This record gives sequence, structure tokens and C-alpha cells, in this order.
Amino acid sequence: MSPLLAIALRDLNRLLRDPVRMASTFIFPFIFLVALGGSMQANVGGRLGYDFLAFTFTGIYAQTLFQSTAMGLISLIEDRENNFSQAIFIAPISRYTIVLGKLIGETLVALPQGLAVVVFGLVLGVSMSPAQLVGLAVVGVLVSLFGGAFGLLVLSNLGSQRAAQQVFPFIILPQFFLAGVFNPIQVLPWYLEVFSRISPMRYAVDVARNVFYAGLPEYESVVLAPFPINAAVIGAAFAVFLVVGTVLFVRTERNR
Repeated sequence: MSPLLAIALRDLNRLLRDPVRMASTFIFPFIFLVALGGSMQANVGGRLGYDFLAFTFTGIYAQTLFQSTAMGLISLIEDRENNFSQAIFIAPISRYTIVLGKLIGETLVALPQGLAVVVFGLVLGVSMSPAQLVGLAVVGVLVSLFGGAFGLLVLSNLGSQRAAQQVFPFIILPQFFLAGVFNPIQVLPWYLEVFSRISPMRYAVDVARNVFYAGLPEYESVVLAPFPINAAVIGAAFAVFLVVGTVLFVRTERNR
């Protein structure tokens, strides 16, 4: 536990020492929530039969946590380029401890962003009960770890930060729409439905809506799949992403 926490706290300390990064991580979710959620609620919210601002809020909450941890794993490539990762990998600790430390560290970085989205939602008028807040907190940890495992799998195949910064947007941005972050996706053309179902962010967003809309009349109109299905998919995918991503990353380090 000591090495794992040391690696995790290193990533959190890097965030706290970078005020520009801290400001940017809070500004972008706010812009998305106000510009998209507010404008869509004013224009089409009444026609859908549910509060579109709350719908957008849950999508942005899950997307922010998933994307933050996924992209945060770029620090593994940065460590590789600075030869810091080689110093870690010769330590007498498990490779999985190192990777889990990075996942937990980026989760600690992402959770304050999720908290900021919740605060923005409350300020904008999204109604949330204590039970919903607790549910979102628990799901937030799950989604963050899932996003980090996905980022590990993607980044383990990339050789530089430049490649990661060029490739990653092409992998993340389409999922905004395939996962239903901003738009309802109950009905899609078959070819988009296929891509949506293999989009990891879809299940992160849907599980957040599972807990937010549980027991509400809007549940059937908003949620795509029951909580057990989403949790099972996330759990299985997390295990695959973590194992395969770690094996590929360690192999790359050994080849160096």
C-alpha cells in the first residue's frame, strides 16, 4: 500500500502545484454545462418530457471523470520520456501496483472536477437529493477508474506524448455523441448503434444516470440499460483494459 499511495499522491501533488491546470479542469465542464445544457433546455427541453439540463448534467459528470482519468494516463508516457518510469519499474514492487497507483492518482485528480460539476449543476438549478449525491459520489469513483483503465490500454500502444495528444481526441470526442453525453441515443441508425455499444463511455454515462434517475418517472425515458448490466460491462471491461494495458506497457518498457 505504501508504494501505491506514494505513486498516487505524486499525481495529486502535480495538480495542486499547477494552478493553470486546476483552473482549466474546472472551466471546461462549466462551459459545457451552461452552453449546451442551458441552451438545449431552453429550446427542446419541454418537448422531451424531462429536464434536459439534468440529463446533460449527468452526461457531463460521467464524461468529465472518464476523460480526465483516461487522458491523465498520458503522464505514463511523460514519465517514460523522462526515464522516470524506468526508475519505478526497477523497484521491488508489482507492475500492477505501479499501474494501480497511477489509476488511483488520476482518480484523485478527477474527483474534484466531478465535485465542481455537481456544484455547477446545483447553481444552475439541477435538483439533487442526498441519496442522489451519494450515488453520484460512488459511481464517480467507478467511472474514474474505468476511464483510467481505458486510457492505459490506448496509451500503452503509443510511443510519445505528441502521438498521444494527436490520437486521443479522435478516440474520445466521437464517444461524446455515441455515449449520449449531450444527446438522447435511445434510437440510432444500426451502424451508429454498433459503434455506440462498443463505446466505453456509453456505459460510464448510463451508470451515472442509473443512480441519478433511480425511482424517478423519467428513468425509462433516459436510461439505456439497467444498473446490473452496466456494472457488469464496466467491471469486465475494466479487468480486460487493466491486464492487457499493463502487459503492453511493461513490454514496451522492457524493449527499451
